[in-house]
Amino acid sequence: MKSVTVKVPASTSNLGSGFDTLGLALKLYTTVRVRPATEKRITIASSVRKDDLPAMPLVEEAVRLFFGRTSKRPYGLGVYLDSDVPIARGLGYSSTVRVGVLAALNELSNAGLDRNHLLQLAAELEGHPDNASPAIFGGFTVSGRLGNQVRCLHFPVTSKMKFVALIPGFTVSTRIARRLMPKTYSKTDAAHALNRSALITAAFTSADYAALRGVFDDRMHQPYRERIVPKLNKVVEAGERAGAIGGFLSGSGSSIICLTLKNERTVAKAMRKQIRDSEVICLSADNDGFQISKQERRGL
Repeated sequence: MKSVTVKVPASTSNLGSGFDTLGLALKLYTTVRVRPATEKRITIASSVRKDDLPAMPLVEEAVRLFFGRTSKRPYGLGVYLDSDVPIARGLGYSSTVRVGVLAALNELSNAGLDRNHLLQLAAELEGHPDNASPAIFGGFTVSGRLGNQVRCLHFPVTSKMKFVALIPGFTVSTRIARRLMPKTYSKTDAAHALNRSALITAAFTSADYAALRGVFDDRMHQPYRERIVPKLNKVVEAGERAGAIGGFLSGSGSSIICLTLKNERTVAKAMRKQIRDSEVICLSADNDGFQISKQERRGL
């Protein structure tokens, strides 16, 4: 029997005002190993983390969608998860699981879907492409839905850029975080969001990272989500005083990320002082997206 192992990068999304559009892959990973099983059911196991087990609905939804959209006949599966990506912290955990399962099934079933087709499936499961795109393509991604299709452009990010992620001890529900946002915006705030997301995109795609300074002053979602991440601005301001280019709420939270080209440990220390019950890690961009390895031997 054959097993497929897929290593999928975490991601940060929105990057300020690029709501549901901008994303970036990070060198923090979920590894998903999938093998065919003799019994016609799905079993899931985790190496070290008990909190990976609630991923069962994510796995089941991905399996159901894959077989529903391909001509392949469903079969039983054993799924093994090993993840360093924290759950419900705005770092794309659900995308890593879903993309890992979809990519593994594509390989096991010889379905022949390319990465763009896998993005369509992953974005459908996620409801938006901002985390699915970097998990699949890596780097900085700009993506959106055009009719029934998702279009994604992706660009490499220098290894010199460090993403200092403060991960609080509390979680944030994406569903609740979305409820906090207003249904309508003023023309001024809408224009501000368009301007900032355009500037952020231009800076990343041209690798003019100095131009990112001052452009993360979002009005689209962060002011409303500060109710559930109350020290957001203090963490970002502390990071900037320590030398960071800027910072933002990662996805819907609770993680907060500051970008810096120097002194990442100093930035991390300054951020950590604002929320003691937290972990701070310094990450680089992953420019490759998910990676696959296969094993073929008896008894797996």
